[in-house]
Amino acid sequence: MTRTAGRLALLFTLVGLAASLAAAYVHYHLLRDPAYTSFCDVSATVSCTAVYQSRYGTFAGVPVALFGALFFVLTTLLVGGGLRAKGPARQNIPGYLFALSTIGLAVVFYLAYASFFVLKTVCPLCMATYVGVVGLFIVTGASADVPMRSLPRRAFADLKGLRRSPLAMTLAILLVAGSASALALFPREGVQAAPAAPAPLPTEQESAFEHWFSQQPRVPVDVPREGAKVLVVKFNDYECPSCANTWRIYKSIFEKYAAEDPGQVRLVYKDYPLNSSCNDNVLGGGPHPYACDAAVAVRLAAEKGKEEAMQAWCYDNQENMSGPAIREALKEIAGVTDFDARYPAVIKQVQQDVALGTQLGVHATPTFFIDGVKVEGGLAPQYFDAAIAYDLKHAPATGPGHGPAPH
Repeated sequence: MTRTAGRLALLFTLVGLAASLAAAYVHYHLLRDPAYTSFCDVSATVSCTAVYQSRYGTFAGVPVALFGALFFVLTTLLVGGGLRAKGPARQNIPGYLFALSTIGLAVVFYLAYASFFVLKTVCPLCMATYVGVVGLFIVTGASADVPMRSLPRRAFADLKGLRRSPLAMTLAILLVAGSASALALFPREGVQAAPAAPAPLPTEQESAFEHWFSQQPRVPVDVPREGAKVLVVKFNDYECPSCANTWRIYKSIFEKYAAEDPGQVRLVYKDYPLNSSCNDNVLGGGPHPYACDAAVAVRLAAEKGKEEAMQAWCYDNQENMSGPAIREALKEIAGVTDFDARYPAVIKQVQQDVALGTQLGVHATPTFFIDGVKVEGGLAPQYFDAAIAYDLKHAPATGPGHGPAPH
């Protein structure tokens, strides 16, 4: 490998390593703190969180970002070795890198397909790792000049040669031990408990947020208030990772208001499944193949007083969701056994919600309307709480249930 090729390869591996470490950092905090907001969550369609919390964000419960970081650590060490090595090892390393990057490229194609065509969400950090893998593949493919069939034999010989280099042996041991420790100690994907209600904003931040919130346009939402001063409407998809996340992190907020101001804050769920079988706004099937079934199941469970339990099951089982699994869960949770017979009638109710969402300009989930203020994707918990508190404070003193006065 020439020095120029080595430097280019090193550049691409460092780009991939930096992006993978940042992705692992974000995923770590998402697992430890459901209220965490990633710096790369730009919108509903440009979001690291949505990708990391999807079924494609983990493998065997371990974040894919962690595997990516370990891959780039290995390739960085190999590139560094290739720049310093002499003799056969210097000739062999581009072949090793090309073989590894070929495997990485296959993974990149799969994850990119899942991101762009299944989830329809762009992850900026993922894109940076794709650049690292593709660049490494191109550079090493042009530099490798040993037969690929001979790589196993060459690798065996080079591994034997590691014993003659204390530095190489030390790095190899550290790599193996570090990889094992990272995989063992990194938090696993699992059911997350709802966090406590957020602390109030500092006075200056609260004032700035209230000023911003008061300037937002409000649209009429045709949903009964039932006497509540504040009406929050959530357009929801039970296969949407962000919908699950906001369900968990906002739960304590609504529980707080239910205790402090009973009946004054009303949350209403409206279905907006991202699946073309019940949502004509979605093309090509959509990213969530079981979202329509899940919406129907929750409605049927609600008839038995088990709406929240069925919602929790859907959110907690997004990675393993399937038609049979939904039907079995509905049977166990609510005792409903006639899902298929009831489906045609109930799916029409779901489509009515979709029609309302279309009328209101909903195109992604979750989308909230806080007394008519449209919020796509949600707000950080303390700001979501502040929005409800603001509307409670500015609701008319008489005639409760009519929402805040116009601004």
